Amino acid sequence: MTTTAAPDAEGSGAHPRFAEALGALGLGDLVGQVRRFPDATRTAAEAAAAIGCELSQICKSLIFAADGVPVLVLMDGSSLVDLELVRKELGADKVTRAKVDVVRETTGYAIGGVPPFGHKTRTRVLADRSLLEHDVVWAAAGTPYAVFPMAPEDLVAHADGTLVDVRERTA
Repeated sequence: MTTTAAPDAEGSGAHPRFAEALGALGLGDLVGQVRRFPDATRTAAEAAAAIGCELSQICKSLIFAADGVPVLVLMDGSSLVDLELVRKELGADKVTRAKVDVVRETTGYAIGGVPPFGHKTRTRVLADRSLLEHDVVWAAAGTPYAVFPMAPEDLVAHADGTLVDVRERTA
């Protein structure tokens, strides 16, 4: 995989909806920091390899269904989400992984390119504290080929996320 960013025809690798959201949030200058890769950065491992960063510096944007209601969980790339902890955090009876069509309907983006904010609909956001272990994290910029860097505290704030501990613990 190459580590040089390749701009798209509009000069940015960001999805147009995400670029528009950045502008609306006063983050238009961030569009210039988006890095687009010729190979997919759909998974955390692919993104970390392309960027040349630690797996835990990738911010995964994962959509779950809590009693049928979509919820976004932001998790570091080296960790898994503990659905039982999410369930307890939300006071839900059942939490499952959202179906592909629900992810697209809720966010406006395809799985593998879902950014942490700038979604089609407003969704409750839980952000795992593990993201705060780095000065900068990388997240999807609306496509499976583009990522952007941001301080995790700023990312959580712009996503209107609640800091929680929902990371699966290893024995």
